[in-house]
Amino acid sequence: MHHFAYRRGVSHASVLHAEEVDLCALADTVGTPFYCYSTATLERHYRVFAEAFAAAPDTLVCYSIKANSNLGVLTTLAALGAGMDVVSEGELRRALAVNVAPDRIAFSGVGKTKEEMAFALDEGIFAFNVESEPELRALSEVAASKGLEARIALRVNPDVDAKTHHKIATGKAENKFGVPFDQAPSLYRQAVTLPGIMPAGVHMHIGSQITDLSPFRNAFALLSELVGTLRGGGITIDFVNLGGGLGIPYRPDEAAPPLPTEYAALVKEAVGDLGVRLLFEPGRMIAGNAGILVSRVLYVKPNQTKTFTIVDAGMNDLIRPTLYEAHHQILPLVEPTPETPTRITDVVGPVCETGDYLALQRPLPELHAGDLIAVMTAGAYGAVQASQYNSRLLVPEVLVSGDRYCVTRPRPSYDDMLAAERLPEWI
Repeated sequence: MHHFAYRRGVSHASVLHAEEVDLCALADTVGTPFYCYSTATLERHYRVFAEAFAAAPDTLVCYSIKANSNLGVLTTLAALGAGMDVVSEGELRRALAVNVAPDRIAFSGVGKTKEEMAFALDEGIFAFNVESEPELRALSEVAASKGLEARIALRVNPDVDAKTHHKIATGKAENKFGVPFDQAPSLYRQAVTLPGIMPAGVHMHIGSQITDLSPFRNAFALLSELVGTLRGGGITIDFVNLGGGLGIPYRPDEAAPPLPTEYAALVKEAVGDLGVRLLFEPGRMIAGNAGILVSRVLYVKPNQTKTFTIVDAGMNDLIRPTLYEAHHQILPLVEPTPETPTRITDVVGPVCETGDYLALQRPLPELHAGDLIAVMTAGAYGAVQASQYNSRLLVPEVLVSGDRYCVTRPRPSYDDMLAAERLPEWI
């Protein structure tokens, strides 16, 4: 569910609104393209997930910042009590900037530097999710040099097929993430001997946009087995981090993914008797449907074989269709009438790449130059992956709450873009 819907606008036409904000009017004020996020949707999705685990005695929901790192979004979630899952020092600093307590932050990622480790240790984060033996040794070296102790969970790769896109699967043997399941016990025994390391948990995250519970069931069964093995060997495990990955609907005609309550029932069945603190890292499930990308049609260009609808948002603003072959629903901001004809079109951007598209061969209400469109379900892995390719300005981000809005990340000027670079002194 999201809070984007058609309603009577300031122009008296039926216009797509973000909560109570007329998006056509907002586009005229902010300029296009821009991202728009709904506070009500963010809050609802977080609460639905957190409340699914209300019966669990000790649960920490760490929102995955990599999905959407906008400070307005993070502040909204922090106010609800969310912890944060980070994968870089930059993300950790964002979490701290919105007053998330360090002991509610988990640090993931396969390539943590020693500098990042040192900063996180000094801040006193809850735990590191360690992904390899070399990383474990590096963290021991840094922690010991500071006279500190790093609480860790090894990220264990269960070699489970998450049945998702191959670029967002993380739990198979060929993926770069985690340590092999059969090597985990020996690495935990090694961790116990290392200075500055306190093994306390097990981490398992098998991928993103998972719409079938069976991969979770298979992975969590292995996790439960591993906890038993570790405890049998005298290693204390007091938390498990079950990752994220629960999918969301991108197409209005597709089957609904599992509900958080169904996921929670599976978690209870699989690990409910372990007597551990439960950590989760949802990202897309909270932010995905809470955001859209608004763009304006520049030209409609027919040729011998197809029609191109050229818009002012490109792959540098939203790379998911090009990178993941992702489908995003596209809606005109002004609601079409029943008499509006439908045309099959490629919706493409201005970037000089054939792969610059938002939709291919999509049946859409007939569009004309100047029309506005919304690319739906763009709140996760949208703005965070934006770039200045073709020297295009970064897309701004807007947060809406009721009838109010705030440009939480303004569009930079061309002067800002140029001022960020320096010429060598010999030129």
